Amino acid sequence: MAKDINGALGMIETRGLVASLEAADAMVKAANVNLVGKVHVGGGIVTVLVTGDVGAVKAATDAGSAAAQRVGELISVHVIPRPHNELQIILPKIES
Repeated sequence: MAKDINGALGMIETRGLVASLEAADAMVKAANVNLVGKVHVGGGIVTVLVTGDVGAVKAATDAGSAAAQRVGELISVHVIPRPHNELQIILPKIES
């Protein structure tokens, strides 16, 4: 069974892997967040997901979006505070 989502879910969508890696690196360095994973949407679009408390996720997505813009194309940034646990069904699975 998947772990419940606590706090908030943050997402950064970029065009290209380099920008998504830069965003992920900046997010985990900027705040106490957990990297959930990445999703290749298609057409070179990659979405990176993090979880944590609302303030940390907001700080992380701010840092991650700035980092992604420096090296590539930022498409979208969004934070969902207190997401419903049913969202776990569509989130990437974390491998141990």
